[in-house]
Amino acid sequence: MRFFPGTIARSLPFATKLGLGISAIVLFVSVAMTATFHEMASRSLTSEGKKWGRMLCENLALRIRDPLLAQDLLRIKNHVDELKSAGNDVAYAFVMDAEDHVLAHTFQGGFPVDLPAANAMPPGETFHIELIDTGTLLVYDFAAPVVVAGNRLGVARVGLSKSGVEDVIRALIDPVINVSFLTMIVAVALATLYARRVTRRINMLREHAASVVAGRLELPDTLPKPRVCWKEKHCSLAKCPVHGDSSLPCWYIAGNLAAHPECFEGHCTPATDEACANCEVYLENAGDEIQQLSETFNIMTYTLRLHLDELHAAERELTRQKELMRTILDATPDYVALQDRDYKYVAVNKALSEMLGKREPAIVGQGDAALVPLAEARRNHEALERIFRTGRREEEEIQLHREGGAQWLHIVRVPVKDDTGRVMAVVRSARDVTQLKSMQDQLIQAQKMESLGKLAGGVAHEINTPLGVILGYSQLLQEDVPPESTICADLQIIEKQAKVCRKIVADLLGFSRQAASAKMEMCFNNSLMEAVTLVRHTFQLDKVEIQTKLDDRLPIIYGDPEKLKQVWINLLNNARDAMPHGGLLRVTSRLESERGVVLATFADTGEGIPPENLPRIFDPFFSTKNVGQGTGLGLSVSFGIIKDHGGSISVRSPAPDMASGPAGLPDLPDLPDRAGPGAQFIIELPLDHSDLELPAGKPSGKTPASAGTA
Repeated sequence: MRFFPGTIARSLPFATKLGLGISAIVLFVSVAMTATFHEMASRSLTSEGKKWGRMLCENLALRIRDPLLAQDLLRIKNHVDELKSAGNDVAYAFVMDAEDHVLAHTFQGGFPVDLPAANAMPPGETFHIELIDTGTLLVYDFAAPVVVAGNRLGVARVGLSKSGVEDVIRALIDPVINVSFLTMIVAVALATLYARRVTRRINMLREHAASVVAGRLELPDTLPKPRVCWKEKHCSLAKCPVHGDSSLPCWYIAGNLAAHPECFEGHCTPATDEACANCEVYLENAGDEIQQLSETFNIMTYTLRLHLDELHAAERELTRQKELMRTILDATPDYVALQDRDYKYVAVNKALSEMLGKREPAIVGQGDAALVPLAEARRNHEALERIFRTGRREEEEIQLHREGGAQWLHIVRVPVKDDTGRVMAVVRSARDVTQLKSMQDQLIQAQKMESLGKLAGGVAHEINTPLGVILGYSQLLQEDVPPESTICADLQIIEKQAKVCRKIVADLLGFSRQAASAKMEMCFNNSLMEAVTLVRHTFQLDKVEIQTKLDDRLPIIYGDPEKLKQVWINLLNNARDAMPHGGLLRVTSRLESERGVVLATFADTGEGIPPENLPRIFDPFFSTKNVGQGTGLGLSVSFGIIKDHGGSISVRSPAPDMASGPAGLPDLPDLPDRAGPGAQFIIELPLDHSDLELPAGKPSGKTPASAGTA
C-alpha cells in the first residue's frame, strides 16, 4: 500500500484536532455570550423605557383631567411643560381634546400637523404605543385617553427618544465587548499556534454552507482533487456512473462499478461499502472526519441541486396552473370561496373580496361571523354543517338586504373530498340574480297591470251608465220635494255617494289609460298655483299651511293642463291626509336647464312613509288609509299621467331638511313644532317635447316665458 505526505495529516482523528482547536470554541462562546447579553440588555432596557413612557403618559392623562373639564388651557400647558424636566429622553408632549384638536404642546418651532394621525387612539382602548420616525430620530409615541365617567374627553401623548435607550445599552455593553475582544485576541493567538489548518478547513466548509443557504449550489474547490479510479486504473468502462467525472469521489456515487478487479474483465457488479473500504484509491483519498464531512456535504449539495432543478420545473408548472386558475376565478362575476372544516375561508376570488369590501389576505382565515351579518352567517354555517355531514351538493336562492337594496343570490355549494371520501372543504359559488329576479317581477307585474287595466276599464264602462241614471234621477227628484224634508236630505246623500262612485269610475278609467290626452301650450307655474288656490282655504281649515316658492325662469311647456292639475290635487290631498293635526306643505318649482327638465316638489311635515311601503307607493289599489277613505288609485293615476308626459315621479321619506329652501332661493319660515318625518314627491317633466303628441299646428320648439310666482 502506498502512502503520500498528506495522507497521515488527513488521517488524524478529528478529536485530536478538536483539542488543538479549543481556542476557536472559546472565541465562539465569547461572541455568543456577548450577543446574548446585548440582546437581553436591549430587551430589558427597552421594556423598562416603555413602562416609564407609559407611566409618564398615564400620569399626564390623570393630571389634566380636571383642567380639561374646566377648559383651563394654562394648567394643561403647565402640566405638559413639566414633562420636559422628567428627562432628556422626553422628545415632546401634547394634549388633544375629543375632536383631536391640539390644546397644548412642547414644540418650539411649530406643531407637526401629521403627528396626531401617526398614533391614532382607537375607540375603546385604554393605551396605545407606536414607534414613529420623525425624520431625524426614532420616537416611542405613547397615547393615553382622558376618561371621565366613561366618556373620553381627550388624549394625552408623550414621545420618548429611542436613542436615549440605545445610549444606555451601549454604555452597558461596551465593557462586555472589550472583555470579549481581549478574549477573542487570546483565542485567535492560541488557535493560530495550534489549529490554523483545522480552522481554515472549517471556515471553508462554513463558507460552502453559507453559499448553499444563499442558493449557490456549485461544488466549491475546498478539497484536494481526489485521485479518481478510472484514471488510476486506466478504466475505459464508459457505462460506469463515475467514468469521466473528476469532481466527486467515486465511493459516494451510487452504482459505481470500480470496486472489483473483475470489472476490467467485463464481469462488473455495483460496489459496496465493504469493497470501497479495501480499495486502493479510497485508501489514498480518504481523510479525517472533517474531510469526510466536506465530501458528504458536497454530495448533498450535488443531490440537492438535482432535486431543486426538478422542484423548480414542477414549481413553474404549478405556478402557471395557479395563475391560470386565479385568472379564471377572478374573471368570473360570481362570488367564489373555499371554506374548510373549521368554517374558515381558505381562498376567495376578486368578486367576493370586492363585495365584502376587504382584500383577500384580510378574509382568508376568517369565519362568516366576522364578515357578514349574523343571520347570513348562521344560515351559511348550517348549510356547511349539512354538507360536511352528508357530503351532498346543495343549491338555493336567497335574498340579502344590502345597503344599496335587496340582493338575490343563487348559491351552489359543492363538497371537496380527499382520497378517503371525507369532505375536507366546501366550494361555494354565489351568482347575483337580482337583475333576473327584477326582470321576472317586472314581467309578472306588467302582465298583472295589463289584465287589471282591461278589467278596470271594462268595469268602469259598465258601472258608468247606471251610475249616471242614479245621479240624474236623484237630482230631478230633489226638485219635486221640499228642500227641508227628510226625503230631500236622503236624495242629497244619494247624489253625494253617486258622485263618489263617479270619482272612482273616473280613476278606474284613468288607470286603464283609456281617457284621451289633450296637450297644449301651458304655464307650469300657473298650473301649480291653480291647484294650490283651489285647496288653500279648505287646507287652512284643517290647520295645514301651504307655502309656495316657484322659479320664475320656467319656459312654456306642452302638456295636458287638466290632467296635470289632477296630479297636483292628488299630491296635495295626500299631503293633507298625512297631517291630521296640521302641518306645513311646501310646493316648489325649479328649472334645470342643463338636464333639460322642470321640477316640481311637494314636501310635507306629515307622518312619512315607512321604508317597506316606498317600493309599492305607486301600485294600483295600494293604500294605507282606512277602508272607505281612499281607493288606492290616486298615486297610480298620477304616475301614469306623468309617464304619459315623458316625465318621472319619485318619493323620498323622510323628507330632506325643510328648514332651508331650494338652492338659489330664499329660506322659508320655520317649521311647526309638531313636524313629523314627512315625505317629498318630486316630479320631473322634460323641456324637450318633440316626442310628445302635440295638437295640430302647434310648434315643437321651446318658447321662453316668464312664469308668475306665488
